[in-house]
Order: sequence, then C-alpha cells, then structure tokens
Amino acid sequence: MDYSIGEFSNLTQISIYTLRYYEKENLIIPNRKQNGRRCYSETDVSWMQFIKRLKDTQMPIKEIQKYAELRALGDSTMNERMEMLIKHRIALKKKIAKSNEHLEKLNDKINYYKGVILL
Repeated sequence: MDYSIGEFSNLTQISIYTLRYYEKENLIIPNRKQNGRRCYSETDVSWMQFIKRLKDTQMPIKEIQKYAELRALGDSTMNERMEMLIKHRIALKKKIAKSNEHLEKLNDKINYYKGVILL
C-alpha cells in the first residue's frame, strides 16, 4: 500500500515538517508519483519506526544518517550496520545502568523520608 505524506505523517506520528527534514537529511527517500508527489510504502513505515527507536535511545542524528547511508548501499553493508548497532547497544546499556543506579538512590532517599515521617 502507498501512503501520501499526510497519511504517512498520521501513521508514523511524525510531522510533515519533520518528514521533509528527514528527507533533506537523506534519512528517508520516498518514491515519487508521476505528478511528483511523495509516495511512502510499508517498508518506509518500518524504516521510520526504526529511526524513531534509534532517536528514542539517543543515537545521534549523524550516526542515524551514517546508518541510513549504509542501508541505502544494500546488503554488503550489513556487517558495518551490525557493528554500529552493537556499539549503540553497549552505550545504551551503560545509560540504563546509570539510570538504574540513580533510581536506586532516589528510592533509598524516599524510603528514608517515609521512615522518618511515619515515626
């Protein structure tokens, strides 16, 4: 199924403005109809969901651009893309561990206050 930019925006929950920016930055390259209008596919939906996930995990836009470039080059870049994702996973695990440490300390402080207030 093909989607117009408006339909694609609604489906992916990404503004038309942002989609045009992503296109300018070569993160997504939609097909064009004969009249020049953008035309997005199910593959584009999956790709945009992946981009959103990378952004949500704080992958820098330059890294996402590099990943997108490699993806556009095809299967011969799979090893390099996998290595990028492995490095990102390591960084993400470190952030999660640090956040869990902060959460533990906050819980300790809350429990302290609960103990003191209830006395």
